[in-house]
Amino acid sequence: MQGSRITALGHYQPKRVLTNDGLSTMVDTSDEWIRRRTGISTRRIAAPDESVTDMAAAAAGKALAASGLDPSDIGLITVATCTAIDRCPSTAAQVAARLGLPNPVAFDLNNGCAGFCTALACADHTLRAGAARHALVIGAEKMSDVTDWTDRRSCVLLGDGAGAAVLSAAGNDGIGPVVWGSDSSRSDAVRLVDDWHPRFTQEGQTVFRWASGELPAIAREACERVGLAPADLAGVVTHQANLRIIDAVVRQLDLSETVVIGDDVVESGNTSVASVPLALSKLMEREDLPSGAPVLLLAFGGGLSWAGQVVTWP
Repeated sequence: MQGSRITALGHYQPKRVLTNDGLSTMVDTSDEWIRRRTGISTRRIAAPDESVTDMAAAAAGKALAASGLDPSDIGLITVATCTAIDRCPSTAAQVAARLGLPNPVAFDLNNGCAGFCTALACADHTLRAGAARHALVIGAEKMSDVTDWTDRRSCVLLGDGAGAAVLSAAGNDGIGPVVWGSDSSRSDAVRLVDDWHPRFTQEGQTVFRWASGELPAIAREACERVGLAPADLAGVVTHQANLRIIDAVVRQLDLSETVVIGDDVVESGNTSVASVPLALSKLMEREDLPSGAPVLLLAFGGGLSWAGQVVTWP
């Protein structure tokens, strides 16, 4: 079986910036309160008429252009999301139509905030099996649609955006074996409560304790599967849930002093499934990671699900 690797990235964020001070006019909170508990300073909010499909297509279009491929080269497109309104046709099918992809297999994947890393593994497995040569993997969310703007515990966290990656079959492995799973006993820890108008809710302390207690072992296993130790990593991009969670996890990994830690949550907030590709695309765009660098991707979310793998940038 051949391997696969990420050959291009792209991301999109809405124009509107909502600051902590702006939030303080909407709900009982303050810049100091938000920064101390979450590390977030700003987040992007989509326009009322801006959809998950719009953002997914914008990010995917940038990744496709950067790859140099023709739309007809893409054999698989998948969109990881839990906030898309349309169930059929899928968001992936709509994005394929917008980008002029003639006949890819197209499907959406809902695994909460772990969705992008899950979709990346599914696409990698497809390319390894020879069922396609090139794939588009997208994470896109409009969290503002499911935000309870009266709940200061959750509304301060959330933002909108999308990130995308082009995968291509390769003779060597640029995407390591995935470590994934779920803890069904905590399936209600992060969820959308569907009462005709879904609302995001989570058990914050449960999520923090689980993430800080379980994710380091998952991260080490993902490294072991490619023959590396965490100290060998050049970068770590986790789900951008909360800066306190990110800090709690990376402190336990014995990383080198030069490792680059994705902290896009500070300026983008928690964009759910979009957070990993969004943060990774920004790091690559700024050239913060050297060529050939091993980067750990690690995400967790509703389910309570997780997925992670080490990727190597060309």
